[in-house]
Amino acid sequence: MIYKTQTNTPLETVKAEIQDKAKALGFGVLGSYDFQNILHNKGFELDTPITVYELCNPPAANMALNAIPDISVYLPCRISVYEQNGVTVLATIGIEDILNAVDVDDDFKQHMGEIFNNLRTLMDTL
Repeated sequence: MIYKTQTNTPLETVKAEIQDKAKALGFGVLGSYDFQNILHNKGFELDTPITVYELCNPPAANMALNAIPDISVYLPCRISVYEQNGVTVLATIGIEDILNAVDVDDDFKQHMGEIFNNLRTLMDTL
């Protein structure tokens, strides 16, 4: 499942604010990928500007990776930002998909759910 939210905030404003707003919620931006530029450099044209941001909450990542190394395939957290039908869309993988893919106890699920709520808060405030 993909969690998506929409905003009337212009795409460039969202992109300019994501790092500071992520930091305020305990996430750091590790990197970003401008797919329109990447594909253009490879000889392909993407009509829609799409940027994917990789984010990390170090304490949560440490807890998750120590408990379940296989969860590393889902990390770091990613937020995709693009325009569609005149609005800015933010999307990420739903935490339910991740937690259902691994064998974890309820305390772990609850803690990771809280981290994902912070990620949703970030997306909802941009």
